[in-house]
Amino acid sequence: MKTLSTLHHKASIELLLLAAIWGASFMFMRVGSPEFGPIVFATLRAGIAAIFLIICLVLFKETKALKGRWRDIFVVGALNTAIPFTLFSFATLTLTAGTASVLNATAPMFSAIVAYIWLKDKLSLSAMFGLVIGFIGVYLLVSDNLHFDIEFTDKSVENNALLPTLAAMLAPLCYGISANYTKKNLSTIKPLALAAGSQIAATAMLLPLSLFFIPETLPSSNALWSVLLIGVICTGVAYILFFRLIAQLGPAKAISVTYLIPAFGILWGALFLGETISLMMLLGGGIILLGVALTTGVLRRK
Repeated sequence: MKTLSTLHHKASIELLLLAAIWGASFMFMRVGSPEFGPIVFATLRAGIAAIFLIICLVLFKETKALKGRWRDIFVVGALNTAIPFTLFSFATLTLTAGTASVLNATAPMFSAIVAYIWLKDKLSLSAMFGLVIGFIGVYLLVSDNLHFDIEFTDKSVENNALLPTLAAMLAPLCYGISANYTKKNLSTIKPLALAAGSQIAATAMLLPLSLFFIPETLPSSNALWSVLLIGVICTGVAYILFFRLIAQLGPAKAISVTYLIPAFGILWGALFLGETISLMMLLGGGIILLGVALTTGVLRRK
């Protein structure tokens, strides 16, 4: 019993760490994507992460874990990396880091729905209540931070938030499907091998397309550092943690990390990009934390 409690405590710490890391990724996308372009930025992010993870695979002697699993890995690479990375890179051309991170928090809702329909998973009453509470927190954040310009004049179309918002919500849907696909088809593969394989697959898919969108001028040092850090820390290290959490907690609870991401996304955006933090954002962040605690069963265990 003590061992189980220790595992849950460790998973909770990893959940918080992962949220902080992924929250920073929206800041890096906001800095680097406008200079590299969404597709090239997503490709470099996946490629740098793939190189980092391949080195880790060799060091830990886990290269054989990928043998015979490439079909499923390519599916996860598309749904969990190639498509959402590109969508979010596009969205952050218009949306702030805080706003994009808020929209990312819809992933647990999609994951729960997919798990219920596809895998016939059951949700406890407290978990369902946690999802509702978390969604309310997300709504509070959105109500203060997300703005739409629906006037389709020549200049307003370029700054219209509708299309970037839809892109930023389609990405979490991909995450939700991917988390459940991983549970169903790749639950036996080690987290490091799965993380590396998915980034290799995503890079292979994005690289041919990115050749048509190479920037004409060399990006700034800030943009270069952004893509390096998002590739190694926010992708390479983060996905190892994420797939570990899927194995330990299951997809519905692991994907609830995205409830925490808005708080960190808004915090990093304010500290490093000068984005505004309002009282409504702080209130929403607190409610999101409560939703995560209920969804992952932390309060119930206490």
